[in-house]
This record gives sequence, structure tokens and C-alpha cells, in this order.
Amino acid sequence: KSDIIGTEHLLLSLLKEKEGLAAQVLMSFNVDYNVVYNELKNILEGKPSMSSYSSQSSQKIKTPALDHFGRDLTQLALQGKLDPVIGRDQIIERVAQILSRRKKNNPVLIGEPGVGKTAVAEGLALRIISKKVPRVLHNKRIVALDMGSIVAGTKYRGQFEERMKAIMSELEKADNVILFIDELHTIVGAGGASGSLDASNMFKPALARGELQCIGATTLDEYRMYIEKDGALERRFQKVMIEPTSPEETLEILRFIKGKYEEHHRVIYSDEALLATVRLCERYISDKFFPDKAIDVLDETGSRVHISSIIVPKEILDLEQRIEKIRQEKEQFAKQQDFERAAKLRDVERRLQDELMFERNKWEREEESQIAEVHEDDIAEVVAMMTSIPVQRVAQSETKKLLGMEDELKKRVIGQDDAIETITRAIRRTRAGLKDPNRPIGSFMFLGPTGIGKTHLAKVLAEYLFERKDALIRIDMSEYMEKFSVSRLVGSPPGYVGYEEGGQL
Repeated sequence: KSDIIGTEHLLLSLLKEKEGLAAQVLMSFNVDYNVVYNELKNILEGKPSMSSYSSQSSQKIKTPALDHFGRDLTQLALQGKLDPVIGRDQIIERVAQILSRRKKNNPVLIGEPGVGKTAVAEGLALRIISKKVPRVLHNKRIVALDMGSIVAGTKYRGQFEERMKAIMSELEKADNVILFIDELHTIVGAGGASGSLDASNMFKPALARGELQCIGATTLDEYRMYIEKDGALERRFQKVMIEPTSPEETLEILRFIKGKYEEHHRVIYSDEALLATVRLCERYISDKFFPDKAIDVLDETGSRVHISSIIVPKEILDLEQRIEKIRQEKEQFAKQQDFERAAKLRDVERRLQDELMFERNKWEREEESQIAEVHEDDIAEVVAMMTSIPVQRVAQSETKKLLGMEDELKKRVIGQDDAIETITRAIRRTRAGLKDPNRPIGSFMFLGPTGIGKTHLAKVLAEYLFERKDALIRIDMSEYMEKFSVSRLVGSPPGYVGYEEGGQL
């Protein structure tokens, strides 16, 4: 019994109609109606099949709702469609340990955007197919569930719940499926209307009973805002924090994955280009995180170099112009009903089209053999475009910049030589690696009477270090004289408006 007529129904119909030629052929191979009926019934109900073939196909047949609303990461890994995962071995092992637990075996990956949360799930799928996981996880499937497609099209009350129940029942029957929900916070409130359950409340009982295993991924802010609020949901997950990779780890990642980008863009990345990518991203792109920002720069530079290396030969351009001109003349003669001259032009157009095809094929063969190389200057140009910083400043080395810092500041701030020397020494110590990199570059207090250049020095310093005038956040403490105004800095206390948003700091 099914809502959709499938191939299994056609097969049963052929066997039931014993007089047909197809039925006689099947009967000659001892394929009986009752045997096929029982076999199909077992497959659709998720029971073990009698034949080895049906046991392999049953894994797909018994989860139609999951296959429709999800994406099988292990299948994609088998097909070689997933990128390799580098430098996250400890995180993947920790996730595998949590999944092997008896209870509360649901890890949630928490980290900033671009640190590689989804890549960890893909890395686990790659390990499962290569059997580099505990025996408990052998033959498991990781299915990435798309909450958007589940909610999409649910116009009437009960449609969302029906889809969710279908997925839940399949997960209960199929004990080899691990659910991966990217952007885990989207399950809170998904599909919820007045008087109905949302996705998170439907998942809770199954998670508590251990009927389904789930890997979640979300950012720290969204975890605090949506998941931590719901204590019953939070306790069912085990937190796994994912930090951005270090510059050294990012360089290893770039060296490992550059092959795929070289193949796509038909370029070669020099080792200096990879080093420049990591160095310039760390220095100038502060609103994104490693390794995502470095991969973005690598990808865009490859695209830019490939496009700039494409030069269309003059012969092809001339042929295209001639064909366009002849086409216009042919249409003009056809409108004037001078079909004889139009037919002659048509023959000329066909001959030129053949020439154009020959020239294009010749040019494409030459292009395939020519591979452009990506250099450090190309990386600097792309970073300059992304950050709106002049390319000369981006390309300038850190050492030269720090050596000339004192003289440059003295040109712009007159008469404060002692203060500038003290600030410069402190910043050079930080840049030389003699201080903890997780601590501030420096904390300075400028003292003196009004109008001697305290604020001006702060502005010049920020602009020189970060190449942007808007790199300075100015807080005027005269605005915070009242005791209640401190909430603007540190955020509102619990129970007050704006508690979840945080303050300026």
C-alpha cells in the first residue's frame, strides 16, 4: 500500500498477469508472485531481506522521507564529492567518542562562522567509509537534514508534523543513520504554529530515549540565544567547541587542498602565494575566521588570474563580427523577399561558422596547455580589493612598516616624541611575538591638558596600524556619567529590554 505507483507495483502486476510474455520469462527463472510480494513487503517495512541484493537496496528503500529531505554525506564521500578535511583529527575523534556513548550521544559543534563545523561532519563521513572509526560506527550513514525543505510547502495544519513523524519513524527503524543538522538553532520554532509542536519539541523525546543520533552545528551566539534557553534541549547534546585554525595549520590546509582549486581554475599556486595568503588574511581581514577567509582569498585569486590570462585571438573576434554582419544583411534581404541573395549569404554564413568552430577548437586546445601561475602580488591585489586598502600598503612588509612607524607618526603628530617612542616600542614587542597573541596589542592611557593631541594620536595610531580610519571605536565617557548608562557598555541586566543583545563592548 503506497501513495505512489512505483516499479515494484509494475513488477507485481506483470507476475499476476500469468499469460503475458514478461510473466512467462520471469516464471522460467522461478520468480513467483508470492515470493516477490513477501520480499517487497520486508523491504518496505524495513525488515531484513532474504536475498543479499535486497539487503543492500533496502537501506535506500526503507528511508524514502530521509532521502527526499536530506543529503547522504557517506554516499557523497563514496562518490568522491567531498573535499578532504585537514587538521581536525582531534575534533573528529572526540565526535566519534561521543557518538559511541550509551546515552547522550549527540554532539553539537559550536564555533564561529567559517571555522569548519560542517567540514568536521564531512570528515567523519570520510572516516566511516574508510573504516577509521570505532566498530560501533562502521556501516553508519550520516544524513544532512535540510529543515528548510521540510517546512517548505506545508500550507495546511498537520503537514509539517506528518513529515516529521515520517522521518522519525524511519530513524527508529533504521538504526544505522546519524542525523546531521547544520544550523541547529533552526529546529527551535521550525514549523511551530499556535497550538502545535515545533521541530525541537518533536526531537526531544526521541533524543532522550536514544532512538536517534544527531550531530548539530551552530555558532556560539545562536547557541546561547536559542539552545541554552531551552534546558531540556541543551542537556541532550554534548558541546564540542571548535576554534579557528592557527596560521600554521591554515597553511597546511591550503597546501593540501590547493590541487582542487588548481584543477578548477587551471592555474598553479606558488608556495610564496600560499604564505602571502595566510599572512595577509591574518593581518588585514579581521571580520572572518581561519581557514575560511584564507580559502576565499585563494579561490578568488585563482579566478582572477585565470580570467585575466584568457585572451581571445583576433581571428575569432573578426570571424564573429563578419558572421553578425552577414546575419543582419541576410535578414534584411529576407524582409525584402530577395531570397536568392539571402540564400547565398546563408551559405557564406555556414562556411564562416565552420571556420569559427575550427578556430575556437584550436584556441581551446592551446588554452588547455597554458597554465598561469599565481604569485604573491596577485594575492596582495585580491586582498586589497576585498578590504579597500591600497595595494601598495598591503604588499608592504610588516618589518619595513614597523621600522618606519616612529618616523611616520612623528610627521603627523608634532611635539610628542616621548609618547610616540613609548607606543612604538610596545607595539614592536607585540609584533615580534614576545607577548601572548591572545592579549591586546597594547593598553595606553594618554594624559595631558586639553588640545595637545591625545585624541589625534589615537586616530593616527589606529589608521597607521589597521590602514582604515574607521578602525577606531570612540567612546565618550561624559555620556556615561549616570549609573544606569553603564548598561549601554556591558548590556542590560536579566529581565530588562535588550538583555539578549549585549552592549557595545
